[in-house]
Amino acid sequence: MAPIHKNYWVYFMTNHPHGTLYIGVTNSLQRRIWPHRTGMKAGFTTRYGLKELVYFEAFRDVRNALARETKLKGWSRRRKIELIENENPLWTDLAADWFAGVSLDYSFHSG
Repeated sequence: MAPIHKNYWVYFMTNHPHGTLYIGVTNSLQRRIWPHRTGMKAGFTTRYGLKELVYFEAFRDVRNALARETKLKGWSRRRKIELIENENPLWTDLAADWFAGVSLDYSFHSG
């Protein structure tokens, strides 16, 4: 029986072009972007409003993805921006249409 291949992604989130950057790794990019978008999980991305996916890379081996994430986190801010702009010069939200038809009410109400 052949092994089941999984994909892993290293990705960048931001709040606006040249804004605050977050680098993460996941085995389900679409599933992981949702909490960033909605602020469902408290933390760095929620605190800084990082809701736009501006860059990602795919990997077959989680070790390679984790190594790439570590490497990218060690890069200078300028080098990270150059990487994003080489692939996405307009800083387009690459996940803009992933949740079409779903209300993304970023505010949470109690009561």
